[in-house]
Amino acid sequence: MTVVTQTHEHVAADVADALAVVRAHGLRSTGARRLVLEALFAVDRPVSAEEIAEGLEGELPVSDLGSVYRNLETLERVGLVRHMHFGHGAGLYELTRTRRHEYALCERCRTVIAVPAPQLDAVREALDGLLGIEPQFTHFPIVGTCRNCRGARSDDRLQEGGRHAHP
Repeated sequence: MTVVTQTHEHVAADVADALAVVRAHGLRSTGARRLVLEALFAVDRPVSAEEIAEGLEGELPVSDLGSVYRNLETLERVGLVRHMHFGHGAGLYELTRTRRHEYALCERCRTVIAVPAPQLDAVREALDGLLGIEPQFTHFPIVGTCRNCRGARSDDRLQEGGRHAHP
């Protein structure tokens, strides 16, 4: 079972700022940590440890997958990184940001939609009133079917109905 790390988030402006946070927690700023941070700052989306280890399609040097996982765990523990799961695939990682996003995932086409957290406040309030819990949609996204796939499903049903109606 995946456990969400509860820690104070640190928002870093760049790699040097992030490494200062690492040192402030009594940890060394190693080359491997720098490489992981450079990868996370190079992308504007959640990425897997495998993508980082493979060098982000040639943008960065290839590194050891075990080292990447250990460093991601450390960076999450100090509050610079958070991870999430979109379905049954590998965990994805992103830097913590001042503009926090939560996510929705289309279970049919696998499209991931980043949603500014305040836009889901009404949903959080409704679920809190109904269930007594304030949900977060960062670690696990809201899962459903997007408009495009719902439209395609309706089109499929119409075509199936047409085939059956006209032998």
